[in-house]
Amino acid sequence: MAKPIVAIVGRPNVGKSTLFNRLVGARKAIVEDIAGVTRDRLYDVSDWVGREFIVIDTGGIRFDEGDIFTREIKWQAELAIEEADVLLFVVDSKEGITHEDQQVANLLRRSGKPVVLAANKVEDFSKQLDYYEFYQLGLGDPIPVSAMHGLNTNDLLDAVVEKFGPPEQFQEDPDAIKIAIVGRPNVGKSSLVNSLLGESRVIVSDVPGTTRDAIDTPFQYQGNKYILIDTAGVRKKSRVKEPTEKYSIIRTLKSVERADVALILIDAVIGVTEQDQRIAGYVHEQFKPNIIVVNKWDLIEKDGHTMNEFDKDIRQELKFLAYSPIMYISALTKKRIFKVIELVDFVAEQNSRRIGTSELNQVLNDAMMVNPLPGGGSKKIKIVYSTQVATAPPTFVLFANYPEEVHFSYLRYLENVLRKNFGFEGTPIKLIVRQKTSKE
Repeated sequence: MAKPIVAIVGRPNVGKSTLFNRLVGARKAIVEDIAGVTRDRLYDVSDWVGREFIVIDTGGIRFDEGDIFTREIKWQAELAIEEADVLLFVVDSKEGITHEDQQVANLLRRSGKPVVLAANKVEDFSKQLDYYEFYQLGLGDPIPVSAMHGLNTNDLLDAVVEKFGPPEQFQEDPDAIKIAIVGRPNVGKSSLVNSLLGESRVIVSDVPGTTRDAIDTPFQYQGNKYILIDTAGVRKKSRVKEPTEKYSIIRTLKSVERADVALILIDAVIGVTEQDQRIAGYVHEQFKPNIIVVNKWDLIEKDGHTMNEFDKDIRQELKFLAYSPIMYISALTKKRIFKVIELVDFVAEQNSRRIGTSELNQVLNDAMMVNPLPGGGSKKIKIVYSTQVATAPPTFVLFANYPEEVHFSYLRYLENVLRKNFGFEGTPIKLIVRQKTSKE
């Protein structure tokens, strides 16, 4: 990756997520007084003294066998350690060195990566005895900080950036296409990520809500760069009781906002639900290019008409996404999963398409001759000039003599004309009607 990677690691409940939030300047990670809340790796970007870097928050590392999640969390942390350029080892100054701290220290030493030791939860920075014992870990000078109050994090960041190689080592890559994978819990979002990557980057379980954090994972396919944003499944508000899940939903919606393309996953066995409609509606309202991805297609008994019948049902239930392509996949068997990525490229290109002003006006003028604007009583309504003012999403301004009289149904007609002539498959279109000036 173009930017240095810093992995925040340590045993449970030492303040890793609080420190992560402090470094990235937002409440991105889930912070609760419950061991094991941060399950998967969580990525974000931070910067210090002109150096941008990626921060990874990891789950608390435990070395007892525990349950499957304990083992998975440890494995996820080990993957983060492998990815990282610098390891930020967080310990609890109030509790002092524990056996688990020593085990984590041994793990980090074996990695051979540069380590910065953060003694968190320090209240009185004049008392070195509060963190002096961490020298015993043999990982250099412990840097006292209070992640909760943001105290001494400047010195910590200085130490982290000092461990980076020269900036030339991290040449900037072209921007990758950011893909948000959204849908109800247990629809197969994490399974799709894992199948695309060829490794289990996120914990896959049959328990709804397993993926609580939104996880950014970069990957390449056929020479193109992407970032997969695997989001927590969105549940109905009435079922959202834990604070943890509330933060997950906020992150899911934020992930849609920053995505270039959204994959709206539908469960083939269950079909389109009311919650699917709400999620799809949010994507549409944010003017995000999107693809409807029907997962678990391998579980459906099929004949020659099955796919057509599914298409009709989806189009009926998601009428507002008439412009969105539909793809049928199986994340489990990997059937058509890379066709989805190829379709992402196409949809992203459609979203960035720009139409020349002359060609645009010719098409719209022809459309208005075939189907003239309805009259506004004594007013003769005219759209006299049109131009595309932006891409991503494609945005068009229509200058009219009476803009307030142009009905939304006629704008829908013009949108369909634009799609018929120019494509824009998978991408919403913005039509803005403004008052014509003397120049138009």
